[in-house]
Amino acid sequence: MSTVKVPMSGVTEFDAVEQPVREFGLWSAFTLGFSNISPIIGIYSVFAISLVAAGPGFIWSLVLVLGGQLLVVALFGEMVSKWPFQGSVYAWSYQLVGPRYAWFANWAYIWGMTLSLAFLALTSAGYLLSAAGVNAPSPTLSISLALAVLIFGSAANALAGSFLKGLLTITLICELIASAGIGTVLLFFHHVNPVSVLVSGGGTAHGISWVVVNFSEVVAFAGYSICGFEAAGSIAEEVKEARRALPKAMLLALAVVGGLVIYTCTALILAIPNFSQVMSGSISDPIASTLKTALGPDIGRALLIVLAIGFTSGMIAVQMALSRTVWAAARDNVIPGAAFLVRLSGRENLPRRTIMLSALVSGSLLFINTTQLYSLLVSFSNVGYYICYAMPVLGMLMLKRSGRWTPGNFSLGAWSTPITYIASVWLVLEAINELWPRPLSSTWYLNWGVLIMFVALSVLGFLISSRIFNSGKPIRNPVELGLSEETSNA
Repeated sequence: MSTVKVPMSGVTEFDAVEQPVREFGLWSAFTLGFSNISPIIGIYSVFAISLVAAGPGFIWSLVLVLGGQLLVVALFGEMVSKWPFQGSVYAWSYQLVGPRYAWFANWAYIWGMTLSLAFLALTSAGYLLSAAGVNAPSPTLSISLALAVLIFGSAANALAGSFLKGLLTITLICELIASAGIGTVLLFFHHVNPVSVLVSGGGTAHGISWVVVNFSEVVAFAGYSICGFEAAGSIAEEVKEARRALPKAMLLALAVVGGLVIYTCTALILAIPNFSQVMSGSISDPIASTLKTALGPDIGRALLIVLAIGFTSGMIAVQMALSRTVWAAARDNVIPGAAFLVRLSGRENLPRRTIMLSALVSGSLLFINTTQLYSLLVSFSNVGYYICYAMPVLGMLMLKRSGRWTPGNFSLGAWSTPITYIASVWLVLEAINELWPRPLSSTWYLNWGVLIMFVALSVLGFLISSRIFNSGKPIRNPVELGLSEETSNA
């Protein structure tokens, strides 16, 4: 295996850029996308809060979100088959519109993934502590274990190779057991509620009020549960036959995970023994309560361990995508420290410097010990995803309207243009829904916090990007390097 360096014209910081080795196939790309979306994260992150907010009828928010996201991932399949570059939404936005436009897509993407990384590490640590019988850990203990989880995930990403592939396969099996397996057992052996309960608001509200207030709120929650399907596209230059493999991997990962989330949540709703206690708040964890009633008290600890595995694998997948998109921006010379961050190392030519950077930044966020502020950061991570999803789709819409779009290996044919319009509307509306201030706290700036953060980060991004693009440094384009030809360097 040899190291390949691609010369670049006009480069002053370094003479050549090392290229990643194509070591992943369709299965590895699928397991990465599966772990990033993660049915466990989707189910256990939103079930309780959605049920209390909108009653059993919240299940239809998952159906709506999955439908919208399937349209988006179909368009992403067209993009990645045309431009199989590292960085997914950033790389596609670059080719569709230009480097400045792509920079802001990447800015939202990086923030969204960095905040998710910290959230996933801390949540995994919480489940591990609960499994060990520590139900009221000190902040120091929680942060210390979260850092350990983050270090483990970073080590897995830094080692990569067969170790990472095997780890993702093992976690996929665990997630299938914890979602499809448990869902099937509940549905066939512990079904205690009528199917009609699925169209009930559970006493939260009725009619148009329920749709406008309650349902729109749980659609925002559901948006977090079905995100991350673009992750496989972030490692495009490490995937063999990426033009053909990646559209399949992304579509399959989203369809399987989205279907599992809806299936298992439906089974849980139909198996809840006492809705009145759940809706009143006297049962804070309806999933654990339902499983203990149906499967016995011994299920608790095993479930906690499986949850920790699921959140850890999701963290690893997020960090993998994050490190590649930062590296892609460094290769294009559009972030500070590009000459340092673009260096690859090891037999697989891994971006270990960007892996380390992602661990340092997300690790520092773990020390935010204000629960409300931390929740605010997590909420903003979801907004970041929808903004960065919208930017390449809107760029594609502009290209199609001007008649300048030409499809790659994967094409939706005559359906491509109408799907682009519908997906654009969906993403814009969902981004607005995520940003919309809701009275979740008695403190006004927390209710408006996501919007405030959006404005603040937009201003900060504008200042940083202005400095970068007015510095006179050469901006590089992967197309000019012939990388779209998928030449092997293994």
